[in-house]
Amino acid sequence: MFNQLEEINSRPRPFEFYTASELWTDEYTSKQMLSFHLNGDIDVSSRTFSFINKSVNWMISEFDIHEGKSVADFGCGPGLYTERLAKTNAAVTGIDFSKNSLEYAKNRARDEKLDIDYVNQNYLEFNSAHKYDLIIMIFCDFCALSPGQRKTLLEKFKTLLKPDGSILLDAYLINAFNQKAESATYAVNQNNFWSPGKYYEFLNTFKYDDVKVTLDKYTIIEKSRTRTIFNWLQYYDKKSIANEFAANGLKLERYLANVAGDEFEADANEFAIVAKARM
Repeated sequence: MFNQLEEINSRPRPFEFYTASELWTDEYTSKQMLSFHLNGDIDVSSRTFSFINKSVNWMISEFDIHEGKSVADFGCGPGLYTERLAKTNAAVTGIDFSKNSLEYAKNRARDEKLDIDYVNQNYLEFNSAHKYDLIIMIFCDFCALSPGQRKTLLEKFKTLLKPDGSILLDAYLINAFNQKAESATYAVNQNNFWSPGKYYEFLNTFKYDDVKVTLDKYTIIEKSRTRTIFNWLQYYDKKSIANEFAANGLKLERYLANVAGDEFEADANEFAIVAKARM
């Protein structure tokens, strides 16, 4: 038992493990995540529906989205943005590796008679001959990726953009990192999120000050199995994210408060950026 507890409370190296599939492709937990997506009153897996409506309306205006334009949503989930964007008659592609979320999105598109290209794939492996006027990645998904994964993604974005195409994504500011504290907690059947049966949940939160990264490490112990899920988050200031994009041939054009186009707030916990390929 002592050795087990030592392992549960051990601190890995930054981004040493990647377990996103435990959330998004596990049959039970992916359904839990989908239910959060579809609750338009809470900010858990997606923004509230009122914010999404505001955000999409701003995108349509800001990036002139209409018939003849093309948009790709990396990590589209159940299609909350793609469905709204497709109503402009733009060519819309949604990429996500959650089968449950994409099945919901496809059914919605069919019912609404919307022509949306949904791709059930890890977006880090997505490739296409198509070029896009706008690439979006929303709900700070970018921050959950390791430096190597982010490099892969930014290089991919650069090749997928049309000459004057734009990238829109949001991320966490350093302020949010400063507010986090290391902790260790224990619970039994916490909201039955991880399993319908009985389980024990250990949550360890670690901070890595030198690289501005946090980790929520979940150890889920069930009768038949033990799982460890690593939820990494990278935090940025204006300079650090600009340098990362520049290193991959992309130039930041605007800093915003969010993906609805509000004015940047230096004391906020999140922000958004608009970037283009360097010419």
